[in-house]
Amino acid sequence: MSAKKMGRPLSDNPKSKKIEIRVDQEILSKLDACTEKLQTTRSDVIRKGIEKVFDELQN
Repeated sequence: MSAKKMGRPLSDNPKSKKIEIRVDQEILSKLDACTEKLQTTRSDVIRKGIEKVFDELQN
């Protein structure tokens, strides 16, 4: 047998930190609509939103 491990390859930018937020039904519906339109995950939509707000604050 080889010594090489099986599983997912290591990421260059691992997402090891976890946060939890509370939202109402309206925000959750909007988030889900975004995920369907963009064909992505809730996490990706939230990350994009944080990047967008951060960029706006830098200008």
